[in-house]
Amino acid sequence: MKDTITEHTFTDEMIKHGFSYEGTKALFEYLEQLEQDCDQEIEFDPIAFRCDFNEYENFEQLKKDYEVESMEELENKTSVIQIPNTERLIIQAY
Repeated sequence: MKDTITEHTFTDEMIKHGFSYEGTKALFEYLEQLEQDCDQEIEFDPIAFRCDFNEYENFEQLKKDYEVESMEELENKTSVIQIPNTERLIIQAY
């Protein structure tokens, strides 16, 4: 039994787990693209998404948690989702 999750439903739920509105939209688009690229559905599990992805205000804030010197270095280590029209980004935790 499967349920289709809309962007609105995804956003409402993920905001409860600490993501910004813009961050939830970017993460939703990323996950939808990943489903298409892999030709496999992703189960909606907001707790797993919260554990797997972290949102940061900017690259400098991220550097407090990760030892990286550049965006290129970060992109070589993990998936990076840049949130449009902001300095914020979401990374897949590693």
